Amino acid sequence: MTSMAFHGGRLEGTVSPPPSKSHTHRAFFLASMAKGTSRVSNALMSADTKATLAACRAMGAEVTEDGDVMVITGGDLHAPGFVDAENSGTTMRIFAGICSMFDGESEITGDDSLRKRPMGPLLAALEQTGTACSSRDGLPPVRIRGPNRGGKVSIDGGVSSQFITSLLMVSPMLENDSEITVEGSMVSAPYLDVTAHMMRLFGATAERNGNIFEVRGGTGYRPYDYMVPADFSSAAFPLVAGALGGRVTVRGMDMDDPQGDKAIVDILMKAGADVEVDGTEITVSESRIKGCEVDMGSVPDLFPVVAVLLSTAEGDSRLYGAPQLKFKESNRIETVVNMINAIGGDAVATDDGCIIHGRPRLKGGAIVHRGDHRIMMSAAVASIVCDGPVTMDDVECCAVSYPGFPEEMAAIGMREEVI
Repeated sequence: MTSMAFHGGRLEGTVSPPPSKSHTHRAFFLASMAKGTSRVSNALMSADTKATLAACRAMGAEVTEDGDVMVITGGDLHAPGFVDAENSGTTMRIFAGICSMFDGESEITGDDSLRKRPMGPLLAALEQTGTACSSRDGLPPVRIRGPNRGGKVSIDGGVSSQFITSLLMVSPMLENDSEITVEGSMVSAPYLDVTAHMMRLFGATAERNGNIFEVRGGTGYRPYDYMVPADFSSAAFPLVAGALGGRVTVRGMDMDDPQGDKAIVDILMKAGADVEVDGTEITVSESRIKGCEVDMGSVPDLFPVVAVLLSTAEGDSRLYGAPQLKFKESNRIETVVNMINAIGGDAVATDDGCIIHGRPRLKGGAIVHRGDHRIMMSAAVASIVCDGPVTMDDVECCAVSYPGFPEEMAAIGMREEVI
C-alpha cells in the first residue's frame, strides 16, 4: 500500500473524468442477460466493475475485449455457484437479484468490508417471490435459490436503491409480471431513473407510478451497443478542487443524462462557486464559498466531497437527508466527520448527515479513510485549503471508481509526494 502526502496547490487545466461506475455495472449485467452479443464501450475498468464482469462470466456470459470495447454474449445462463464480489456492494446486490431467476443455488460473498453491508431488505423481498435465501443475520455471505417467478413484492426503500435496482433488473427474465412496491422513503432515487433508462435501451420497460414499479415478465432483454457516459460522481472531485483553488474544466459530461450526481453543478452554484457550463464541458473557478444547506438524500456519493467544499465556507452548513450513508463502503457520516476534524475542520455528525462550521483555513494532518475511495479523494482535494499536508495510506483504493486520480490531479497542479 502506498502512502502519500497531498500539499494542495493552485489547480489549472482540463481533465476527462472516468466513465460512470454505476452505468458500467448495469451495462455489464444487462448485456449478459440479453440473448445475443452486445458491445459496451468506454466502460470503467475498476476493481468493482471487474468483480461484476467476473460474476457475469460465472453465470455463463462470454466476455471478450476488442480494444477498449467489452464484447458480451449472453442468454445461455445458469446459476453461478460461488461468487466473490470483493468490495463491490453494487455487484453483490444486483447479482443477488439476478441469481434468483435460477433454480440452482448461488452463494455471494465479499471482503471484510462487504460482509458488513446489509442485505436483509433485498433477501426479504426475494423470499416473497418464492426464492429461498439465507444469510448471516442479513449480512453476507448470502445463499440464493430460485426460481423467482415474479408477482407482487414490497421492499423497504430506506436502506439502498440498489435493492430496488436488483429487483427491477431481474424482472423481465421472470415467468410472471412483477409489481414492486417501495415502502417508506426511496433513497438515492436518481439511480432508479438510471436503471429504468438502461433497461429500456436493452428492450425492457419498468413503469413507475409513485412508489410502485411494474415490469412485464417473460420479455427478457435484447442486445444493445452501449457507450458508458462520463461519471459526475468522479467529476465532482476536480470540480470542487477548482472551486477551492484554481480553475478546472471537466470535459465529456452529458447534462441530459439521468445521473443524479450531476446535482454537483447546482450544489457548487448554491455555495457561491463560479460555474460555467458549455456543452459537454463544465468549468469551475475559485471563489468565496458560503455556507448552505444541502439535501444529500438522492446524491449520497457526493457527501464526502461536498463536506470538503463547505469546510472552509463562510458560516455554517448542514448536509442532511442521507441516513443510508452509514451503510456505504464505510460509515461515511462518521468517516467524513472524522476526516474533516482530523485536518483542522469543525464538523459534527448527525443521524442523516452533518453540521459543518466553516473555518477560514484548515491545518492538514493524517487522515484515516478506511479503504473508502471517496473519502481518500475528498481528503486529497481538502489539501488545497490546508496550511500543511494531508497524509494517508493506501491511496490505491481510489481505483474502485477513479483509477489514475493522483496522476490526473498532479497533471493540473496538485502537489503530491510518496512518503
